[in-house]
Amino acid sequence: MMWERLKTGIPGLALILTTLVAWSASRAQGPTLQEQLAAQYKVAKMGSDTSGYSIVEQGTLLAIQKGGILGVPYTDQAVLSTKYEGGTVHSPNTFLSKGIGFGMKKFGKEQSTHLFQVGDKVYPSKIDVNVSKDLVALSIVACDTCNKTDPPTYNKAIVVFQFPKGSLGKASAGEVEDTIGQLLSISNDEGQQDQSAQQGGQQGGQQGGQQGGQQAGQGQPAAQEQPQPEPQTIQKGQTPDEVQGALGKPEKIVNLGAKQIYVYKDLKVTFLNGKVSDVQ
Repeated sequence: MMWERLKTGIPGLALILTTLVAWSASRAQGPTLQEQLAAQYKVAKMGSDTSGYSIVEQGTLLAIQKGGILGVPYTDQAVLSTKYEGGTVHSPNTFLSKGIGFGMKKFGKEQSTHLFQVGDKVYPSKIDVNVSKDLVALSIVACDTCNKTDPPTYNKAIVVFQFPKGSLGKASAGEVEDTIGQLLSISNDEGQQDQSAQQGGQQGGQQGGQQGGQQAGQGQPAAQEQPQPEPQTIQKGQTPDEVQGALGKPEKIVNLGAKQIYVYKDLKVTFLNGKVSDVQ
């Protein structure tokens, strides 16, 4: 009886041991390409409330290096894929975008697309690695605060990086990141602090005020005031160019032939035959 139970348990035990050995071997090989890219490109997290969608957690800020990436507003169910292969951007097929627009009309909505410009800032929102198909798909969402987009739309897109057949399984994470960087380079722009910068500015202002108060209390000299600029002088006989050099362009010009009147905010300058004759 004991032997029968032992024989019955052996296959299950062998399966467990095989699984443990395979798991140990995979861990010994180090992190996968998916894990390495996820560590390099932190994805942003989106949230929503009654006012709509917004970025609740920033990711790695990326700057677009080449044009051709076509996106749609984040609220749209559809998403367009842009292919990058051999250093060339392949925008989505126009028939595909039209087809998506036709499908959305059935739901009473108009499809709007957005062509990202060189220099636009975006966040990665998802990373997918498919070694068997030699591609890396990077979903992106616009940093509207960085791009000064108002009202915000958080346009999104998918960029598919297609590698030569059989190369992705042999490529290092650095090589893959170099290819991604040709189109989406990591940005050091301070604009990525679109939310935390405001908080940091407020904290910095409070700290600066406290430090300033401490320095004043310690008797340190205050900053010297800037000298007042010399007042502009208008003299009789000056030309219109000389007056504009001193006062800038007038709000109005009254042309009466030989007589002209330059109207400024708080004075009027009268010219007669091209020379200042009166100032009121």
